[in-house]
Amino acid sequence: MYGHEARSKRDLLLPALHAVQSRFGWLTPGALNYISMRLTLPPAELFGVATFYHLFSVTPQSSSVIHVCDDIACRIKGAERLCTELESANVVWRRSPCLGQCERAPAGLVINSGENPRCFAVAPVTSAGSLLAPLKGTTPDGALDSLRRSVPQCGQPQLRLLARVGRIDPVSLDAYRAEGGYTALKRAIELGPNAVIQYVLASNLVGRGGAAFQTGRKWDAVSKAPVHPHYVVCNADESEPGTFKDRILMEGDPFSVLEGMTIAALATGSERGFFYVRGEYPLAAERVDLAIRAARGAGVLGKNILGSDFTFDVELRRGAGAYICGEETAMFNSIEGKRGEPRNKPPFPVNVGLFGKPTVINNVETFANVPLIITEGGKAFASIGTFNSTGSKLFCVSGHILKPGLYEVPFGRTLRELIETAGGVPGGKRIQAILLGGAAGTFVGPEKLDVPLTFEGTRAIGGTVGSGVVMVFDETVDMADILTRVAVFFRDESCGQCVPCRIGTIRQEELLTRLRSGETIGSKADELALLKQISQAMRDASICGLGQTASNAIESALANLRLGFMKE
Repeated sequence: MYGHEARSKRDLLLPALHAVQSRFGWLTPGALNYISMRLTLPPAELFGVATFYHLFSVTPQSSSVIHVCDDIACRIKGAERLCTELESANVVWRRSPCLGQCERAPAGLVINSGENPRCFAVAPVTSAGSLLAPLKGTTPDGALDSLRRSVPQCGQPQLRLLARVGRIDPVSLDAYRAEGGYTALKRAIELGPNAVIQYVLASNLVGRGGAAFQTGRKWDAVSKAPVHPHYVVCNADESEPGTFKDRILMEGDPFSVLEGMTIAALATGSERGFFYVRGEYPLAAERVDLAIRAARGAGVLGKNILGSDFTFDVELRRGAGAYICGEETAMFNSIEGKRGEPRNKPPFPVNVGLFGKPTVINNVETFANVPLIITEGGKAFASIGTFNSTGSKLFCVSGHILKPGLYEVPFGRTLRELIETAGGVPGGKRIQAILLGGAAGTFVGPEKLDVPLTFEGTRAIGGTVGSGVVMVFDETVDMADILTRVAVFFRDESCGQCVPCRIGTIRQEELLTRLRSGETIGSKADELALLKQISQAMRDASICGLGQTASNAIESALANLRLGFMKE
């Protein structure tokens, strides 16, 4: 690697733990001691990191483990039936939070360890037998590569971010270049860092991960930071229930994301980057790794890129099952070999980020937009969409919808238009609720179908675009069950570092359970008042966005939907 100061080897901890887990199926005491010695890391600290992640085990377990998603998208598509089937099967299996396969729900993840470790995402899971197939060494047809099914608009001429997905070989650099790939990087080198930042500022591109912060302002701040080295991090730890857009971009067009990262590095004076992919995305991680190797071999990554004096290289990091690591500072800690717990802000990443240095961190979709901005110009990019929401947006449409999948539309289309594009609700059933933005987002009723899908439009109805989730629930769904599952998700995924979130998420789940059962403490009005107090405490005092948004979807459902279990 290039251009970074000497430092400890602790950041190699996550890859080392993955290597041991893949070989033995669990983290053996001998291996942990060896890692501790080689990385000069106290055993207690190493154990604390190893036990932080869901996909690692510090106790012996089967060499083959099946993870079955029972989160909200899979829940309404038959996940409980699969779990019942697996109860009588002679296999080791576990319930899992969202696996990011919502458009093909229900989903499972099969992990085999040993001399030839293999990891398969299986979706849709038609029966317990389809989950057992990878254990026997076979891959179910279409289980790993169904990009065209996941992108119903595949091949349509108006696509921009999804133009190549499902059409070309995603790991062929030649195919990417034949479609215009890396012309943006060449142009960026000709323009120089300052002009590149001006292009991004003019585009008014905001982050597509949910926070919606101006990308150009972030890049400009890092470029001007006097402390060096600078870093670029791609946040591909897409774990928000209902979200799968970044997975499809990585599986279908990984070079576009790498090119965007490389342009960001040029603009901000960074020589090193990290691509952090969630552990439940084996195919995405594989394709990103192949793309990194191919780009490095072709001279568009590494030293003297495209014959210039610009140097930048990228390392792949795989997460290990922790929703909280999608929070930027928790991700920095994870890359550094620490527990993935968020840091207090300020200081902000543009000043004190990865390894304590100025850092640009954007998500996959944000980086994929960058080559478009450089190629067509910032003002041309800004002419698409609306004044405050420029460009096109990827929406993850799932649930009770005829054609679930990833859709690309210009900002400004209405929720009704998007649902109609996806074929509407099957069987002539009526819409009961729609979840916007994921588990940390907002439930709205069918009366909000004409809301414009923009940052300002959804904000006006108390909602959010968030990570682009649009999950439809028809009239057959037990919404009390869905809300309880949302509460359980946040209870399980809280890192436990701060009291408001650690205790508040537990109390929220307990309160919903009481409301659902009818065994309330006092009246339902008293319970709702208590819920609001818990929610406010989490919003005001939690360190990070998990606690601050853990009650959003639940409170919005209670306010916006007609829920049978809330009747006196």
